[in-house]
Amino acid sequence: MPLYKKISALSYLAIFYLLIGLFLRIILLFNPITQSSFTTIEILKIFSLGCLSDFFVFVVASFFLWLYLIFISNSKYNKPYGYIIFGLLLTMLAYISFGNTILDEYGGALPKIGIIFIATKTFFFGLFLFLPQYRERFRLWMFSFVLFLYVLLLLQNGISEYFFWNEFGVKYNFIAVNYLIYTNEVIGNIMESYPIIPIFSVLFAAVGTLTFYLVKYTKNYLQHIPNFKQKIKLSAVYLILFVVSLWAIPTLSKTENSINIFANELQSNGIYKFYQAFMKSELDYFKFYKTLPKEEANSHLQRLIPGSNENTFLRTIGSDSTETKKNVVLITIESLSADFMKRYGNDKNLTPFLDSLANKSLEFTNIYAVGNRTVRGLEAVTLCLPPTAGESVVKRKDNQNKFTTASIFKKKGYKVNYLYGGDAFFDNMESFFGGNGYNIIDKKTFQPQEISFANVWGVCDEDMAKKAIQTMNADAKTGKPFFSHWMTVSNHRPFTYPANKIDIPNDAKSREGGVKYTDYALKQFFEMAKKQPWFKNTIFVIVADHCASSAGKIELPLDKYRIPAFIYDPSQNKPKQFNTVMSQIDIMPTVFGLLHFDYQSKFYGQDVMKTTYQPRAFIATYQDLGLIKDNVLTILSPKQKVKQFNILLKPDLNIPNEYQTHYEEIELQTPNIKSEKEAISYYQTASLLLKNKKYNNVN
Repeated sequence: MPLYKKISALSYLAIFYLLIGLFLRIILLFNPITQSSFTTIEILKIFSLGCLSDFFVFVVASFFLWLYLIFISNSKYNKPYGYIIFGLLLTMLAYISFGNTILDEYGGALPKIGIIFIATKTFFFGLFLFLPQYRERFRLWMFSFVLFLYVLLLLQNGISEYFFWNEFGVKYNFIAVNYLIYTNEVIGNIMESYPIIPIFSVLFAAVGTLTFYLVKYTKNYLQHIPNFKQKIKLSAVYLILFVVSLWAIPTLSKTENSINIFANELQSNGIYKFYQAFMKSELDYFKFYKTLPKEEANSHLQRLIPGSNENTFLRTIGSDSTETKKNVVLITIESLSADFMKRYGNDKNLTPFLDSLANKSLEFTNIYAVGNRTVRGLEAVTLCLPPTAGESVVKRKDNQNKFTTASIFKKKGYKVNYLYGGDAFFDNMESFFGGNGYNIIDKKTFQPQEISFANVWGVCDEDMAKKAIQTMNADAKTGKPFFSHWMTVSNHRPFTYPANKIDIPNDAKSREGGVKYTDYALKQFFEMAKKQPWFKNTIFVIVADHCASSAGKIELPLDKYRIPAFIYDPSQNKPKQFNTVMSQIDIMPTVFGLLHFDYQSKFYGQDVMKTTYQPRAFIATYQDLGLIKDNVLTILSPKQKVKQFNILLKPDLNIPNEYQTHYEEIELQTPNIKSEKEAISYYQTASLLLKNKKYNNVN
């Protein structure tokens, strides 16, 4: 059989994918949402360069199919190799089933997925090995199943691209990435919005029919499996195409340079656009959200944040008292929802130490996290900026040399550290904090003897507490004040921690155990800190990064964003409560106010203790941007959508008023124009500052 016929499975699938791309472009070109005319050159680029881009994307996407085909062999079942491979598979299965693997460290469904995958591989290898008389039949079934999956995914992607275009008028962007993150909510929305059963019935019937004919014309590969030399030749050709494709795909994307946005989108490949959105992590506010004229948005912002400059947003923050250069320790606690604490109604005694410390502090009882990921919380306390559409600035490429809390401290002569028990490479933290002037202390800086317990997320919070004390002692000896930002890790799946520390077993892997152990570790930290000479000249800022969950009946359920926050100053014996609504981005500007700092600021966050503070809070997902103000929640969403809700308290008589977290959110039938314009002004101007690189550090 000619060598080229042995790649018929790949070639037929490639033709199928190219036809999908061709028909999709024709359909989208005449879609009512494509409100544009096209020049002859644009039409030629859409179909020629678009088709070429599709081909190269398919080459990369077919990698796993090539890998599957190239490993089809009869010789691997010969003695003794077949028995050796089968023995290795059984050993691997036993290890991941009964041993303590990295999959177990992470927890969740991952260990089960790993076991199912290896068990399936072992089972089928055993069938092929011990039942050679059925090998051809089993192989045909598996071959058919693999092709079925590829046909299904390619056709499903085409349908998804059509519906996405129908919704947004573009190929995939960060909203599509967001859909993968919020799977449950998205599936529910799809089920309610489209006739899913008829669509999927037709889809599976079409896929089944196409697979039948595809198998019919390509099963000769199984009947004449290439020998070793032929596989080398085929692999060489494929790998050359693969390497060329890795260069060609981004090169072709640069030709999407028409002033006609629809032409660029139609020329592009949806799968590569999805990859770009995933890597870029941004969503263009001005393309997808409701906006105001620039002058009007700036005018609103100057009223909301007095002293702001419409071009650079730089303003002077003054104090009428002498600066106090105390040390500052900021502790952001992983996933500490307000309702884990006793004062907010929890009766499980999960945070005895934090509850006791809050009683001695300046406590902010009505504060909201800006988002539902750690990087959003880190962004909030570091940039003091409202959350912008897409991924956090922490995870973006342009995340360095920003105007941060560290830049203020460094100008005041402080030593600045970021402490994290895991590897700061995760979630781009190393790039963000290192690129903004922080000295990073993470797991890589630990000696083996300094680690008593660790899991996949890093060293336990107790070990990090000891490291933090060592770091602060060293900084104190320099004679300079220090600012240390510590991000905890233990209250995170898999919720494992050292044994015999708290009354919840360390192998329970429960959220409650993670919360209580972190509380215990923080108690150990403060007990060590009290013995240090710098303790009474230090203020401690404790705030959660986000809540433990974010799902609710509406896009932004308020109770899923309520977090605890307080500032403890050992030199002060006057506990105080601040019960007015505020945002996570206000924490550090308030600290600067307590220290009586004079400084130049670009922060949207404000000192809430000042009389000029206007109460409001920001809460968001990756695409829904919310503003809480005057008992109204305004939500800005893609496609220029705006929703508003009246916020009505649902009182719990067993909880003091200042700790009530549950509200009924009733959608407004008549829009509150004032709140809507204020929400747009905040998010539009913040997005513009980042886009134009005007939120950079001031040297």
